[in-house]
Amino acid sequence: MKFTNLFFTILTVAATTAFVGCSNDDDETMAQVSVNGTVLFDDGDDFNGDVDGDFTGNGGSVTRTFVWLNNLTTADYNADITSSTDGTFTMVVLDADGNTVLNRALNGAVEPDSFSGVTDPGTSGVWSVTITVGSFNGDGSFSLSQGN
Repeated sequence: MKFTNLFFTILTVAATTAFVGCSNDDDETMAQVSVNGTVLFDDGDDFNGDVDGDFTGNGGSVTRTFVWLNNLTTADYNADITSSTDGTFTMVVLDADGNTVLNRALNGAVEPDSFSGVTDPGTSGVWSVTITVGSFNGDGSFSLSQGN
């Protein structure tokens, strides 16, 4: 008899946990950034050579920072978004001395939907790149390569 009560108690706890854990009220908004095919889950990833990144979101927000070796004093950059609603994409690049050489943003609800150019001159070495996607619904891509 005690075995039956124990079994019933364990079964009840397991079923309750399963139903609570699978509730429908979870927030399903998301945003993610990937670089050269690698999804960035944390800050601090490092890359050499050309950077080809993309991002996607369904209303979520995320900020990711990675480091990039730039042996030159400028970088060529490009970004493009596809979004029919509000939401922002921001790219901030700091040179090896921590000085801002690029700070550009796109808004999903207005034109333009892309930007490109050459960063301001900076100190060569390990540069920091911060990508922020805010309340973004859509997708896009960005790239960086060593400049002139």
